[in-house]
Amino acid sequence: MGLKLNLGSGQQPQPGFVNVDKFGEPDLKCDLEVLPWPWPENSVSEILLTHVLEHLGAKTDTFIGIMKEMYRVCEPGAKIRIVVPHPRHDDFLNDPTHVRPVTHPVLELFSRQKNLLWKETGAANTPLALYHNVDFEVVEARHVLDEPYSTQLQNRELGSEDLQGLLRKYNNVVKESHFTLEVIKNRPEA
Repeated sequence: MGLKLNLGSGQQPQPGFVNVDKFGEPDLKCDLEVLPWPWPENSVSEILLTHVLEHLGAKTDTFIGIMKEMYRVCEPGAKIRIVVPHPRHDDFLNDPTHVRPVTHPVLELFSRQKNLLWKETGAANTPLALYHNVDFEVVEARHVLDEPYSTQLQNRELGSEDLQGLLRKYNNVVKESHFTLEVIKNRPEA
């Protein structure tokens, strides 16, 4: 079992993890935008990024470099757990340190399987997994609704189609998104 990293731990250190941040008093001070990271290849079994990834990689090359570093340091099958504010929520929009929206489609750009499917079908999606030799699968994606939508859905006052319409039309429907990526190494060639 490899290291467990809580990257950008801030004021939320997690027991059982190496808490890493640029500020404060983490277990390890590290600027995550300075590459390469100090961990060896295939040494990490789990990464937490709780309200962190949206702060990193204002420059595209830096963001891609961070994704490549996560891939490099993670062992096959490692899990990367990401929590980010939804890019159409005021929590994202009103913080000038939020430099990058992180969405399910953005994360799928780093899936080799999706990239090969897009290539086969002639889709215009940028095949970042193929370009940068990384492979992440989104194995879980869920959204936390803001109020009053969360209560309305729970009370069955809103249906799935109603919610989809609200998401397309309004901000502040989804508060945050939670994703789990699995690191795929040595995938059989298609």
